[in-house]
Amino acid sequence: MKLELRGITKRFGSLLANDHIDVVVEPGQIHCLLGENGAGKSTLMNVLYGLYEPTEGEILVDDKPVSFRGPGDAMAAGIGMVHQHFMLVPVFTVAENVALGAESTKAGGFLNLDDTRRKIQEISDRYGFDVDPDALVEDLPVGVQQRVEIIKALVRDAKVLILDEPTAVLTPQETDELLDIMRQLKSHGTSIVFISHKLREVKAVSDTITVIRRGKVVGTANPGDSTTALASMMVGRAVNLTLDKAPAKPLEKTFKVKDLTVIAPNGQHTVDGISFDIARGEILAIAGVQGNGQTELTEAILGLQDRVHGSILLDNVELVGRSVKDVLNAGVGFVPEDRSVDGLIGTFSIAENLVLDRYDQPPFAKGISMSPAKVLENAKSRIDEFDVRTPSGLLAAGTLSGGNQQKVVMARELSRPLRLFIASQPTRGVDVGSIEFLHKRIVAERDQGTPVMIISTELDEVMELADRIAVIYKGKLVGIVPAGTGRDVLGLMMAGIPQEDAAATGHGVDTAHPAQPAHTDAAAAEGRATSSPEGGHRA
Repeated sequence: MKLELRGITKRFGSLLANDHIDVVVEPGQIHCLLGENGAGKSTLMNVLYGLYEPTEGEILVDDKPVSFRGPGDAMAAGIGMVHQHFMLVPVFTVAENVALGAESTKAGGFLNLDDTRRKIQEISDRYGFDVDPDALVEDLPVGVQQRVEIIKALVRDAKVLILDEPTAVLTPQETDELLDIMRQLKSHGTSIVFISHKLREVKAVSDTITVIRRGKVVGTANPGDSTTALASMMVGRAVNLTLDKAPAKPLEKTFKVKDLTVIAPNGQHTVDGISFDIARGEILAIAGVQGNGQTELTEAILGLQDRVHGSILLDNVELVGRSVKDVLNAGVGFVPEDRSVDGLIGTFSIAENLVLDRYDQPPFAKGISMSPAKVLENAKSRIDEFDVRTPSGLLAAGTLSGGNQQKVVMARELSRPLRLFIASQPTRGVDVGSIEFLHKRIVAERDQGTPVMIISTELDEVMELADRIAVIYKGKLVGIVPAGTGRDVLGLMMAGIPQEDAAATGHGVDTAHPAQPAHTDAAAAEGRATSSPEGGHRA
């Protein structure tokens, strides 16, 4: 089936999300829409899937104009979509989820799932999905849940499958399996629209690439083009994708976490007996699929969690039980994972956001009075130092782009002497050019002798920044390994496989990110001694 988007424009009030976009997806083609977060890719696909009505333009299927009033119309036309956040009911079985919305009944009004089970089994056998129709979705690994979403589309005879950032929640191994599935679907004649900002995956699987920047198509590319060329198209200027980072020179270990447990209101141990330490002048990266305790770990350090057991020592001072303000005053800088919710007040000025944690301290305040002149003077300095693109520090922070908002948060946290710097998802939703800048600032803080902890679900970012890598799975520390450990080993550990087993199965060191043996080999041995591995393979 041939699919064409012609002149698609979508406005939300004064915001122009899509600007006269033309895309043609040929039958049996993997067509990638490449662009930074916020470029308009998902909006365009929501128009195609009938979730949004286009302001202008038309959709053609096999050269005939069509109009979709909702996803049901799109599915009837042969278009299926797998959303970045799965649309599954956890307590339902696979068959019940697949049948949802297109249920058939048998005598007495009972749900008839036999036909659905048969179709699931046929598709599973054809593509090697290995999905049990009667399994509860909540018991399935994330990668298998994604296959259920694909099965839902294929059961409805989708000829074009839209995959919106499909690898965001997958381990490297699950990502490789998904790319293989995409190739199989293509070989059976299914067209795929692959939405992504990850250059490695785009190059690995795409037949053709359409690059979108700020709601417009800026060009097409081939998967054989260099990552540098693709990144330049995404950003609109030349960028350096390789971080120039000297080996770490670690000093004394001033930050120590021992037997840390965080208990959720439902009694679940979201962090379960974790122990590690960080030396001055090194970066420890916490790797893992989103939702394995990373958020609760950082919140426990900051004093944002109530039910915390164990010890968190900074310069031999216990942080457990201290208020957030006490922790910040102890010299902890913190970049939260969601800048719009926890990092900024969008209606406050940039200048005010740059002193949110010090507005009541000299030189910004004297007694109960704040000094607007000093606040603005500080803003001018920080804006220049961190290359925040804005005409004035008096503008509301919410008017900035994502990358510039992140620079404001980073500037605030790095503008005072620190004893520990924590950055959670430091470049999420940030353009390639800003990533380059922010990574350099993180390394510069390390080189000043600060212990640095990075939490990231982007494995490339972890491997780029880390001097050591701690892998977390279901709240437990699987192990701590040297920088340069191979992607396959890290991927297995992210799936909960113990460090020694992962190393035996994987291929050891990644030559693209060589290890620094003088420090990290010893650290790895220490990590093995303090880790609490949890086994269990994921499909």
